[in-house]
Amino acid sequence: MEQMTSRSNKKKVAVVGGGLVGALNACFFAKRGFDVEVFETREDIRQAKIVKGRSINLALSHRGRQALKHVGMEEKIISQGIPMHARMIHSQNGKQSPIPYGKKGQYILSVDRANLNKQLLTAAETYPNTKLNFDYKLQDWSAETGLMTFVRSDGLEEQIKADLIVGCDGAFSAIRKQFLRRSRFNYSQTYIPHGYMELTMPPINGEFAMKPNYLHIWPRNTFMMIALPNLDKTFTCTLFMPFEEFEKITTGNEVIEFFQKYFSDAIPLIGVDTLKRDYFRLPAQAMVSVKCTPYHIGDKCVLMGDAAHAVVPFYGQGMNAGFEDCIVFEEVMEQFNEDFSAVLPEYTRVRVPDDHAIADLAMYNYVEMRAHVNSRWFLFRKRVDNLLHFLMPKTIIPLYTMVTFTRTRYHECVERWQWQNKVINYGLLVSATGLVLGGSFLLIKNPPDINKLIIPAEKMWNRLMALRTP
Repeated sequence: MEQMTSRSNKKKVAVVGGGLVGALNACFFAKRGFDVEVFETREDIRQAKIVKGRSINLALSHRGRQALKHVGMEEKIISQGIPMHARMIHSQNGKQSPIPYGKKGQYILSVDRANLNKQLLTAAETYPNTKLNFDYKLQDWSAETGLMTFVRSDGLEEQIKADLIVGCDGAFSAIRKQFLRRSRFNYSQTYIPHGYMELTMPPINGEFAMKPNYLHIWPRNTFMMIALPNLDKTFTCTLFMPFEEFEKITTGNEVIEFFQKYFSDAIPLIGVDTLKRDYFRLPAQAMVSVKCTPYHIGDKCVLMGDAAHAVVPFYGQGMNAGFEDCIVFEEVMEQFNEDFSAVLPEYTRVRVPDDHAIADLAMYNYVEMRAHVNSRWFLFRKRVDNLLHFLMPKTIIPLYTMVTFTRTRYHECVERWQWQNKVINYGLLVSATGLVLGGSFLLIKNPPDINKLIIPAEKMWNRLMALRTP
């Protein structure tokens, strides 16, 4: 067994997990002057021929950009992304309708997960006080001493001691297993009944097959397909659907029949042969939502990113929330002068309500994306919300705007959204009732046949009552 000691007298931070949040965290800690080591179970993805792991395209928004900006990476990553200014809704008859994300100039960025991870690892490596270790699998660690045991790719064990262990090792975190052995640690995980499958839409004559500056959505109420643009002029299409629906399709012809019924406009863009091949390349993958609290043990260990709060991908906030973890921890360290005994419990206190809120919002947004966008009432409310935001920008702020284009705390976004819904729906109810009463007054002089009004009036009243709740 080999022993590794710290390379300096500075406090040593061990970041377990070299994914997106782990690599960015290494930059944050190194910038503050800590002696940083990153330990990743996989090989170095910058050298790998095939990058293993999830490949759902990422949507980078304000929270993530602010974190990248802090370590001087924002402009570089933006230059390698594609702006998406709106959702493009594909109806079943082929009609396309854009729904802007926010005000003019507001957009989210489609970015490649693997490329972003590579860029962040390279950025972390530029700090002289950072060391990256690959093919290091965590075997055990002590919350009391900060001593960790890893097994390397050559089969040898190695022990590392750190002042702070930062668990950024994903939804199935090895670091978090130690938390589960302790009392008063709350943990839950929920697998949704839907899976996802990725398909590729190739370029046509060297250009994008569809308009590139949109997040394309084919909402079909109980399932949906989305498509995000890539720099190589392809689109990554992701089909989200209940597992039992995936399992019903067993042959290439059944794939085509299914797409002809629900996504007919996508068939010539993806290609019949490609569709038949890609559908069976991999089985549908599961999606899990993880909540836990607290995020820390004593002054020796803290969880961040998916290790603390894995979320389903439907609000495009998984990476952004993980990146914001880095900023929040940085702000708390500044507040408490890097005293980990004070920083860690304060980080838990501040961050847990927000991460639980975005986990719930991500669940909600799947229903919105696959079903609500088909609703006339949803589109009407979007216009009302945007108009009120234009007239009263500080009073009425759409939920998506708060979540995506500001750093308003997630749980505060939810509270404000619920309040706004009550106010707006009540205002619409009062306005509609006023119109009805005003119309009734005008009809007093020339009353119509009452029997012809009873049924329409009853229907209108039922609809108005339905508007009272969000």
